[in-house]
Amino acid sequence: MTTDLHGPLAAYAARLHTTIGDRHHVASPLGAWLLLALAAATGPDRVDHPVAEALTDALGTDLDTAATIARALLDAPHPLVASATALWHRPGQGDGGPADWRAALPSTTEVGALPDQAGLDAWAREHTLGLIERFPLTVGPDVVLALASALATRVSWAEPFDVADAHALGADSPWARRLRRALRTPEHGHRCAIATTPEAGDVITHAASAQADGGAGLVVLSVAAGPQVPPTDVLAAAYRISAGAADGAQPAGHRALFDLPLGDAPLWTVREERVRTRARDGREERHTAVLPCWSARSEHDLTGPALGFAAASATLGKALALPVRNFEARQVAMATFGRYGFEAAAVTGMFGLTSLPPEGVRRTAELRFGHPYAVVAVATDRRSDGTTGPWHGVPVFSAWIAEPEELPDADA
Repeated sequence: MTTDLHGPLAAYAARLHTTIGDRHHVASPLGAWLLLALAAATGPDRVDHPVAEALTDALGTDLDTAATIARALLDAPHPLVASATALWHRPGQGDGGPADWRAALPSTTEVGALPDQAGLDAWAREHTLGLIERFPLTVGPDVVLALASALATRVSWAEPFDVADAHALGADSPWARRLRRALRTPEHGHRCAIATTPEAGDVITHAASAQADGGAGLVVLSVAAGPQVPPTDVLAAAYRISAGAADGAQPAGHRALFDLPLGDAPLWTVREERVRTRARDGREERHTAVLPCWSARSEHDLTGPALGFAAASATLGKALALPVRNFEARQVAMATFGRYGFEAAAVTGMFGLTSLPPEGVRRTAELRFGHPYAVVAVATDRRSDGTTGPWHGVPVFSAWIAEPEELPDADA
């Protein structure tokens, strides 16, 4: 079962990616959402109604629920997703108001005196596995408080990709002419599908996973639609599909290959051959996918009215009895997707028988991620007793891939 956070976070991701636009980028809607939830935790009973309403609207749920979700995530860290939050204030300021706001925060949230710039940068490096070098905001004498979140992951695929000639991305792919090599799914261990979605029509999907001891993991889902579909619609479809990615579910609207015509389509090619198969009706389906390597480094201004940071700033100012009159909010994020694994980080600041089976027919679809597409990285958190933890199904990072990269010679 996915966490209650998935719906609100998908809605927040739509707002964030809309403000960013269709340029190549990576972001962590979760990193920004967590800051709003921390602000909600500090003073839901003390803020004015318009401020509470604006914060509730951005969070997509009531303030108490958001605060509870944030505490559940941050106080039970995921083994493959490093997470940290902090609330700092100027020494001698922020102590004059009621003290109950501290107890409302997650126990792991660092609270204390505002660091200098070197301290902020060091915090960013420490909590992102060294992937983010600098805090996204520059501290100055006018800063009285700072709220920060950091998320990071560095994983190896359970099954690494094979290498393909980039021409396999498709004759119509502009990337096929720019690159020499691409990634092809291995025989086992990756999941692919063709599905029809309400947001983007027919899409192709690919999911690669990494696993930690104890059942927790990370699934990186890639979703491509026709090149004419707006990025916001593809990302919305990716978030919808990601709701089942942690459980390995087929996407809603999944299309059977035997219902599709043979030959080339804009996103795939379906071919048929006689094989030995154990499929019950003698009709076997198989999917492969070809994707490019990619990496992205992005910075995002979070001051837009739809993103909720004006309300978060007002909430914190009142909770800490600080004279907050204006605010800055920014996120820096990075991600790399390659043959052997995936790494990503974001800092957000407000400042496979010996006997032959019977003969049948197999259809194979090769899915071509040959033009811009969406990516969502989803945490899995399944326990040995069959239950799921608070991170299960939570989308941690998402991206719009518009600038592929060559497979490094060392990985070829």
